[in-house]
Amino acid sequence: MGHDYQAVQWNPQKKRYDGLLALGVILFLGAFIGGGAALFPEATAETLLLRGLGTASFFLLHVVLCIGPLARIDTRWLPLLYNRRHMGVTMASLAMAHGAFALLQFHAFGDVNAFVSLFVSNPRWDSLAQFPFQPLGAAALVIIVLMACTSHDFWLANLTAPVWKALHMLVYVAYGLLVLHVALGVLQAETSPLLVALVAAGVLTVGTLHLVAARKDSCDDAEMGPLPAADDGWIDACAPEDIEDGRAKIILAAGERIAIFRSGNEFSALSAVCQHQNGPLGEGRIIDGLVVCPWHGYQYKPRCGQSPEPFQEVVPTFALRLQGGRVYLNPRPLPLGTDTDPLHVETSHA
Repeated sequence: MGHDYQAVQWNPQKKRYDGLLALGVILFLGAFIGGGAALFPEATAETLLLRGLGTASFFLLHVVLCIGPLARIDTRWLPLLYNRRHMGVTMASLAMAHGAFALLQFHAFGDVNAFVSLFVSNPRWDSLAQFPFQPLGAAALVIIVLMACTSHDFWLANLTAPVWKALHMLVYVAYGLLVLHVALGVLQAETSPLLVALVAAGVLTVGTLHLVAARKDSCDDAEMGPLPAADDGWIDACAPEDIEDGRAKIILAAGERIAIFRSGNEFSALSAVCQHQNGPLGEGRIIDGLVVCPWHGYQYKPRCGQSPEPFQEVVPTFALRLQGGRVYLNPRPLPLGTDTDPLHVETSHA
């Protein structure tokens, strides 16, 4: 994200990441198809490729869903979060290839239109063992493709953050549909409990990591504790020297996390939650005069909480004052987009 809309630039780090990702996918497919041919010599190459593409996509979706909570649990996972979109687009590409092969292999050579056949060829909606699992995968694929097509910042700027975020939160709906698609498909095609166990292990891993991350956030809030307010409602937040230059001190006030950022001798208070994907904005830093979220690099002006144009995200800001050598904060947010002068404090560590 930057001051102006630009095409995606693949820097050396992203090129290395994409190269490793492509190599990993190729090795995975090669091992899957080669191992499948050895274990199941009666399986056709088309069937092995179909299953390999689906398995690779499903595995990558688990990785994508695990990166977010892992980054909240331990900041060492942040580099993966920075490149998660590339993995998501790769996952969507594999899913589309899987869907295309399935449509071609199972529905393209009948008397009924392939897309119609996908939904009407199996009418056993009342049977768990014979349930028509393919429409579930098709519905999930529609969501995944929409997410991949709108993953660029251009769409975030034009759809607006609330609409974009709501669309991309549908990944959990797609995940649920795919779990059913895979589980019900396994029930019909396989007798080994190993595959069912692997799917269950994936669901358990994703669910556990999200619960652990939520628990950590809750514990962090409890450890900070809400700061008491003075008679006039202002809160004694910290001493100016408590905040490292370019970073923030996060406090809990009025039921939300607020970050007090320092840039030299200037102090500004913003919501500690990024408007992009609820990232930990308060754990970011000030770069080139802008607060930068550590998750995806989204930027906000400390004076008003607005993102640089053409982006329209805005976070609440709060008033600060200096009293008795301490920084006090008014927990009542200012009107969104209010342009306020930062608090200027002369400190010995400036």
